[in-house]
Amino acid sequence: MRLKELRKLNKITQIKLAVDLNLNQNSISRYESGEREADYATLIALADYFDVSVDYLLERTDNPKMNK
Repeated sequence: MRLKELRKLNKITQIKLAVDLNLNQNSISRYESGEREADYATLIALADYFDVSVDYLLERTDNPKMNK
């Protein structure tokens, strides 16, 4: 998952991201390390937060926006 890359690119800490999305910082850390997988609702929230597609977040495409 590109979460860590997107977070660092946007200069956002794990704590800020967790607070903004009403998540636990520990969960963000585990998503980034691959220790835990985000559920559908969290994937959508993360994609919306960074204004990218879920496919981009999950590294299924290199295009950050959905093809329309």
